[in-house]
Amino acid sequence: MNLIQIEIPQTSHSINDSPIKKVGLALFSIGLLILLIGSFGLFESHLMFYSIATLSVTTLGGILFIIPSSKDGFPGIKNNGVFFRSASNRGAIAWVTGVFLTGFYIILYWFPEYLVHIIKITNPISFTLTGKAANHWFLYGTIYTLSILVMGLKMIFKYRHSRYQIIRTLSVIFFQFVFAYLLPHILEAFNQPEYYFSYFWPLKTGVLFPNDIHWLLSHEGVLPQFMVFWGVIMSLIGVPILTYFFGKRWYCSFVCGCGGLAETVGDPYRQNSDKSLKAWKIERWMIHCVLLFITVTTGLLWVNSYYHGELLGSLSQGFSRTYGFLIGAAFSGVVGVGFYPIMGSRVWCRFGCPQAAILGIFQKYFSRFRITTNGSQCISCGNCSTYCEMGIDVRSYAQRGENIVRASCVGCGICSAVCPRGVLNLENGPVKNRVN
Repeated sequence: MNLIQIEIPQTSHSINDSPIKKVGLALFSIGLLILLIGSFGLFESHLMFYSIATLSVTTLGGILFIIPSSKDGFPGIKNNGVFFRSASNRGAIAWVTGVFLTGFYIILYWFPEYLVHIIKITNPISFTLTGKAANHWFLYGTIYTLSILVMGLKMIFKYRHSRYQIIRTLSVIFFQFVFAYLLPHILEAFNQPEYYFSYFWPLKTGVLFPNDIHWLLSHEGVLPQFMVFWGVIMSLIGVPILTYFFGKRWYCSFVCGCGGLAETVGDPYRQNSDKSLKAWKIERWMIHCVLLFITVTTGLLWVNSYYHGELLGSLSQGFSRTYGFLIGAAFSGVVGVGFYPIMGSRVWCRFGCPQAAILGIFQKYFSRFRITTNGSQCISCGNCSTYCEMGIDVRSYAQRGENIVRASCVGCGICSAVCPRGVLNLENGPVKNRVN
């Protein structure tokens, strides 16, 4: 009898023992150690060294740590052991990570004076881009962008067999780096208003707030006028049209910075999203209440502006400040990112983002986008539901052979990518032919 010998590559062992990965981990750890030491002001007279030794070394370390995964055996998604790791299955490491992220956001938003020495590590970049010293928001934007760049590389390696995943990862990296980081600061360097062209109302509330519009128009030149025009047109016309043709994925999975962080840094936690019916009910109430809140607030601000503040007094501004604190800071920032390791990567997008709520309404009732299913091929493995970051029980649709037309779906395509039978396909088609 002839025996056929099949050699199975020992990829996980060889990658874990990779010298490059070990060097990357060492550099990343050294960079964090220098950051910690410098937070006490010990490198006050050597800011350039402090900046290079933290930002550059940690970034390089992160990249070197990730590179070996590009040769992780055959192309394909590898989530081996994800439910046995403390970091990715709500274990002790996940809780420590969540507490750290939450604490960092609280300090960043409300107690930045405790970060005064750490903020200075971004001074060289800030002086280059804007001509002035960095503040805590510049520090945050720099860390945010570097995180998407490094973890985006990991995302590309992990999903390298999928052209769709590579394109959308490159897209969120581009829009974060160029439109949400470089361009606003370059505008600032040329004494133009700091403006984010990739954010629209109601996610960026000021786009339609009267005070913000009047502030932009108070600047001389054509560019501030174009900013007002761009914000209004995209918010009221561009968003509905693009969502009609492409679903909410055009924004949530290709453009939005919040989605960009969730898809890259949050990828290891996507399986932690709650798939229960109770969570779905809470999601629908919460996200539409936030949308109602900001819609009423915007309306009150315009009414108050029309009557020169005589009708409502400080009431409309009180609504605006309350929304900014509860939703703009506490929910989208502290909870939205701090709870990644426990509740999954799309906590904010799923339960709070008013932009996602509007896009979802258009997607469910007026969009050509849907995920089609071939129920006869479904083997009920549950991969699709497990890795849906929006908490959708995709398998239940696939088992019934129903198209998936859900307001919450961001069209990330991971459900299709992890399906071993090719049951799920992201498609655009006539609205009248959709099956809900």
